[in-house]
Amino acid sequence: MTEIKGIIAAMQTAMHEDGSIHEEELRRQIDRQINAGVDAVFCLGTNGEFYIMSMEEKIRVMEIFVDQVGGRVPVYAGTGCIGTKETIALSKKAEEIGVDVLSVITPYFAAVSQEELYQHFAAVAESVSLPVVMYNIPARTGAALAPSTVGRLAKDFSNIAGVKDSSGNFNNILQYIQAAEGTDFSVLSGNDALILWTLLAGGHGGITAIANILPTVMVSIYQYYLKGDMENAKKAQNSIAQIRDCFKYGNPNSVVKCATNLIGQPVGPCRKPFGILPQEAVAGIQKTIDTYYAEYKNK
Repeated sequence: MTEIKGIIAAMQTAMHEDGSIHEEELRRQIDRQINAGVDAVFCLGTNGEFYIMSMEEKIRVMEIFVDQVGGRVPVYAGTGCIGTKETIALSKKAEEIGVDVLSVITPYFAAVSQEELYQHFAAVAESVSLPVVMYNIPARTGAALAPSTVGRLAKDFSNIAGVKDSSGNFNNILQYIQAAEGTDFSVLSGNDALILWTLLAGGHGGITAIANILPTVMVSIYQYYLKGDMENAKKAQNSIAQIRDCFKYGNPNSVVKCATNLIGQPVGPCRKPFGILPQEAVAGIQKTIDTYYAEYKNK
């Protein structure tokens, strides 16, 4: 199975002004990330706006990614849906297309127990041969994957290969690492600010939205870590704080897409109703870019 590790770019879905998928730009952005040295590219995640796409669009995005990447790096794809049956169907389609790793978000909206989460992920794992990375983002889904459930799944299914934690709670990451001890299981940070600290604690990397803005900086965190150069790894990790501070202006997805456009990467708008930022927010993001981006864009 594909080894789950490193800097995985949580890529945005490039769109035209009418909200349709901009295939040409999406292909260009894929090349941009690979040229920056990412270890993998990830489509249909939170920043990829999976939640507002039809099944047909999701399938097309996966086809574009697999075709454009051409085996240069692994392709991760978000295939999690609210229902188990739908998740299995999309996961099987991803496997057929040639995706390398599945990212499966917890079911959302309706309350779900830990046993229901276990059974959901177990059913998905049994339906495909691809590695499955579970996705914990309780602020968006209302469901939190308990460390005990993660440990159970890691030990019971060889292709449940990892978990992405976007809770923002570093203690949760530490508990995931401990719960899966003794297994070949990867813990990834979904919070860009915690990637280095996750690596130092025994995790395996991060799935990063900031890579859309500063891919070379995000890649350098992992590369410095591998070399044992902790001083420069910490500098790289700390250097993204100002960009992340822009999340105060609104939905992080909208902020990242706005910033990506402002640096001259025309990924287009978020799909409505999302992505409408007040003018003062856009001005604040622009100011941060003007004072910060030029210093780090080529590092």
